[in-house]
Amino acid sequence: MTTTETAPNAPQVAGSAIPQEELERLTTDIVAALKTVFDPEIPADIYELGLIYRVDIADDRHVTIDMTLTAPGCPVAGEMPGWVENAVATVAGVQGVTVNMVFDPPWDQSRMSDEARVALDMW
Repeated sequence: MTTTETAPNAPQVAGSAIPQEELERLTTDIVAALKTVFDPEIPADIYELGLIYRVDIADDRHVTIDMTLTAPGCPVAGEMPGWVENAVATVAGVQGVTVNMVFDPPWDQSRMSDEARVALDMW
């Protein structure tokens, strides 16, 4: 089946055929890859900003990601899904990546991690 992660919360496993150890490694490596992608206008990565809404790892190791932007009119809206796809595709064991841009629910600052709040001085 799949593993689902709603950043920045812990993964929720739903009956995956992937061995637990491999699933944990894939999840950790995918999160690390997501943390290499930055919104060029904000000095924090997209994972800590809470722009990643869902990560599913299918039994065939195809990864589907639902993500959003801080604003629908973001100047890199057309490019960022490609950056995410390229970053996650480098993870060993990932067989393919699909990135879906979603705007429901709309992003707001409450989705940011404490790490992002510190980086942006938003306490």
